[in-house]
Amino acid sequence: MTLTQLKYIVETAEAGTISKAAEKLYISQPSLTAAIRELEHEFGITIFQRTNKGIILTSEGEEFLGYARQVITQTSLMEERYSGASPVRHQFCVSTQHYSFAVEAFVELLKTYGGETYDFRIRETQTYEIIEDVAKLKSEVGVLYLNQFNETVLRKAFKEHDLKFERLFLAKPHVFVGSGNPLAKREKITLQDLEPYPRLSYEQGDHNAFYFSEEILSTLESRKDIRVCDRATLFNLLIGLNGYTICSGVINETLNGKDIVAVPLDADDYMEIGYITNKKVVPGKFAAHYIEALKRFAID
Repeated sequence: MTLTQLKYIVETAEAGTISKAAEKLYISQPSLTAAIRELEHEFGITIFQRTNKGIILTSEGEEFLGYARQVITQTSLMEERYSGASPVRHQFCVSTQHYSFAVEAFVELLKTYGGETYDFRIRETQTYEIIEDVAKLKSEVGVLYLNQFNETVLRKAFKEHDLKFERLFLAKPHVFVGSGNPLAKREKITLQDLEPYPRLSYEQGDHNAFYFSEEILSTLESRKDIRVCDRATLFNLLIGLNGYTICSGVINETLNGKDIVAVPLDADDYMEIGYITNKKVVPGKFAAHYIEALKRFAID
């Protein structure tokens, strides 16, 4: 195995076809194909499946790709540090549930390490995809929560995927409502108070089990349910329809404005919000910095 072969794997996965990757790498298609097959033979795995439309990653190929990216990133950092090499286009990805403090930490990371060229990604996505992203090393860090309802199922998933969960903080349940909602000025809201209003929650796709819900108390009956895919839509509906969502109560006014307020919910529950990493790898420079930023912004 060589570093060049690993770079070939990464470029081919991103290009989607051997021909496009070979063109970008300035080598012939037969040479690229031979290099990939040599690597597959060395490790006894199939990284790509060939189709009439190009190539697709196998499940073991996805895992291998994650490791390849880790090696390339760490090698680039070493070259910059010790050989005076020109800065490269650094890469980092985090997958998270919809938390403003996770975005704040990402902004802080970019301000520190962004530089002139970078490829940093933050995926506000579904719970199961967060677990898969970190398991397959698509993301180095995942941010989500545990509580008394989902903990057994999620910890089982963490164990099956060799993931480690670390707590950031423990939160009591709150309700996000628009500032114009009649409930916005309450000191505390009960579940009965919420009955007339539309309940907003994040869509979980094919894994829409209650255990993967981003909102606690998701099994409770509601006469009006609206599911969305992104935070901006959810916040617009909170305001426009006097809807609500049950959450941790952590919100950043600078990022989200003054039109959304958090009111404590009178319910015997909690959210243990934390982050997951892959046990098979040591968090890289950017992941370590992001985790430290998470710890600061989650407390602030």
